Amino acid sequence: MKIFTRTIEENVKNLLFKGKAILIFGPRQAGKTTLSKKIIAPYGNDGMYCNCELVHVRDAFMLGEPEKLRELIGNKKIVVFDEAQTILNIGAILKTFLDTYKDVQVIATGSSSFDLANKINEPLTGRSFEFTLYPLSFAEIYQDTKAPSESEFLELLKTGLYPEIVGEDSLVVKQNILKNITTNYLYKDVFVFESIKNPLIFEKLIKMLAFQIGNIVSVNELSLSLGVSRITVEKYLRLLEQAYIIKRVNTFSRNGRNELKKAFKIYFIDIGVRNAVIDSLASVHTRKDKGAIFENFVFLELLKYEVCEPFPGRISFWRTDTKVEIDFIVYKNELPHAIEVKWKQEDVSFKKFLEVYKDATTKVVTVSDFVS
Repeated sequence: MKIFTRTIEENVKNLLFKGKAILIFGPRQAGKTTLSKKIIAPYGNDGMYCNCELVHVRDAFMLGEPEKLRELIGNKKIVVFDEAQTILNIGAILKTFLDTYKDVQVIATGSSSFDLANKINEPLTGRSFEFTLYPLSFAEIYQDTKAPSESEFLELLKTGLYPEIVGEDSLVVKQNILKNITTNYLYKDVFVFESIKNPLIFEKLIKMLAFQIGNIVSVNELSLSLGVSRITVEKYLRLLEQAYIIKRVNTFSRNGRNELKKAFKIYFIDIGVRNAVIDSLASVHTRKDKGAIFENFVFLELLKYEVCEPFPGRISFWRTDTKVEIDFIVYKNELPHAIEVKWKQEDVSFKKFLEVYKDATTKVVTVSDFVS
């Protein structure tokens, strides 16, 4: 399988042996294992990789007994605890270990937020550097090669940007990998740590969200359609975010009186997964939802870029009560950057937004920005 150079790699290396754990979060199959093994490879016998889904590794994680974990790793200087979110109370256990054995560099990966596993409220705040590794960004795929043709780009929009999928040549194999991710990995952490009383309702919610990417989401409407309470819908939305399946995007408002204040949209962390959830891998070019697919893709590119920055910008959208809207606002260094997403070049007016935010920059992003 092709190995891609990840943007956060150098950032992680620069923070090794600074007295803090390195936490790498992100969805399953996004490349956390490959990246962490690559980082410890130069340390040879001083490094160790541990898969926390193996029984003998899990048995070494005992609350209040850091010496058990030390017995597992011996005198290694740098150790990877992969899929650490599978360990109950991982935050409290790692905190005690780090306080006891300050000479060991710990790299812990999680395919969901440790909040799912932390039944004891013991976060690693102040004792860790945190990174997020999403599926590949466009820049990571094409950093050493020319931009793709339009047909190649449309395939990315269809099957997504998971490393294993992008590195595969066969479309049939790509689709099978995508099906495997969606079927076997997508909800695994949520179902392990949370009591989902009705999994069918949970999965129905995900499908409903997949049809609404790019649109304002109504919790009330979801609640009525699913026949469950608002509280349950809110809980499920939070779990889906913690498991890196979706991302909620809120409205931008700094001083406008007629701006929507509490609305939000949902985007999927991988557009291929979104397409698989609704059972549609038809050619993107002929699809009615191609604009929404491309908008989700652009959001992910913004997200992946910002998470690699020391001070990432906040990504929002802007809409007034008269339904004037801007797709994305990246608020950074106290300046709003307005971005409109269009399938092809067309005239776009930012007039209303600039009347309120005179210091803003504006940009229109189209498919042609990504193809050769």
